[in-house]
Amino acid sequence: MFKKVLQITIVLTLLAVFAACGGSDLRGPTDTEEISAFERVQKMLMELETFRAIATVEYRSNKGVNTYETIQHARITGEYRVEVTAPEHVAGSVTTSDNKQIFQFNSRVNGSVNLLVSETQERSEIFLTSFIKNYLQSDEISVSVSDMEEGVRTVLEATVPGDHPYLSTARLWVDNESLVPVKLVVFDRDGTERIVVTYHVFEKNVSLADALFTL
Repeated sequence: MFKKVLQITIVLTLLAVFAACGGSDLRGPTDTEEISAFERVQKMLMELETFRAIATVEYRSNKGVNTYETIQHARITGEYRVEVTAPEHVAGSVTTSDNKQIFQFNSRVNGSVNLLVSETQERSEIFLTSFIKNYLQSDEISVSVSDMEEGVRTVLEATVPGDHPYLSTARLWVDNESLVPVKLVVFDRDGTERIVVTYHVFEKNVSLADALFTL
């Protein structure tokens, strides 16, 4: 389903490829090389079925920043597993979803297993698979190019569904050369960064056993 929608989205987005995301370091793709990179990024997203990532996740609020080191596994169909490896007081905490039930446990505490009744956007929006779904379903999307010291990145922006006061839009940076996601940021309605995911390792379309997502 998502692949079919994305193929349609590619055509629609190319018509609006010159729209900018905003920000002084961003510019719309204007030449053949940049548009080609955008098409390759689109193709990467269209073909993404699974991923494994080592990423830093920051939750930002007016009270400060909570930072977690994580190992993430996810499928485009909705299953995911996220393990927190730092800071020390929460290391070993694992949350899994088989797309039906969500479980949370800590490997350091025997028998500590919780069945979570519902998903929360604060958790689900840290996954690239959630961004892809939002991107495909957004009425308004934006594509730009960002020149950074580390290289040139294609920047995609999408609307986060729902009326969450602190999760309104999401922006994804993808390296044009490696086609690997570099950073995912979720903004509130005022454009303030609320969730920042920085990818240190990202592996696309890896084999993920069903057991990863269940207890």
